[in-house]
Amino acid sequence: MCRKNLLTTSAILLICTLTVLVGGCAHRQRAPKDIDNICQIFRQERDWYKSAYKSSEKWRVDIPVLMAILHQESKFKAEAKPARTTCLCFFPGPRPSSAYGYAQAVDETWEKYKANSGNWGADRANFADAIDFVGWYCNLSYAICKIAHNDTYNLYLAYHEGHNGFNRKTYRKKTWLKKVARKVERQAQRYSQQLASCEDEFERPRPCCLWPF
Repeated sequence: MCRKNLLTTSAILLICTLTVLVGGCAHRQRAPKDIDNICQIFRQERDWYKSAYKSSEKWRVDIPVLMAILHQESKFKAEAKPARTTCLCFFPGPRPSSAYGYAQAVDETWEKYKANSGNWGADRANFADAIDFVGWYCNLSYAICKIAHNDTYNLYLAYHEGHNGFNRKTYRKKTWLKKVARKVERQAQRYSQQLASCEDEFERPRPCCLWPF
C-alpha cells in the first residue's frame, strides 16, 4: 500500500514537472536574428509590426523610438533579467532590481501600467504588452516631464531614471547614462531610416468597426 502511494506521488510530481517545463518552453521566444535592422525584425516577426503600430497610434510615440528602447533594454529577449550581483567576488548574489521581460519593467511600475491602461492580463514576456508599456511610459514622460514624443534622448533618460528622477535631473552626473541615451537615439534614427524603406511590406491592424454603423 505504501509502495503504491509512493508510485502515485512520484507520477504526480513527474507530470507537474513536465507541465512546468513544457509551459516554460512554449512561453519563451528567441530574439530576432538581426536586431539592428528593424525591417528584418518585422519580417521575422510579422505580428510585432502590428503591435508596434498599435502602440504608436495609441500613445503617439514613433515606432522607431519604441523599438530602440526595447533594443537597449533587453535586446528583444522575452525573459531578460538584470545580471546578478556577486557575493564575496565569487558567489552569485541577488539581482539589482525586479526588472523583467522585453521592456525591463520593474514590478511596481508594471502594476501601475496594468491599472492605468486596464490591461490587467499584461505579461512582461509578451511583446505586444511590452511595447504598449513603453508607449504608455513615454506618453507619461510627455505629460509629467514635458518631453516631446519624438525626443528619444530625453525619453530614454526618463525611462531609466523615472519621472521624478528626470525632473530632479539625477542623470546629470551620470556620464555613462547620457552616452547610453545617445546610443538609443542613434538606434532610433537608424530604425527610422530603415523602416521608411520597408514599411509598405507590413500589414497594419484594421480599425474595429461595426458595419454599417
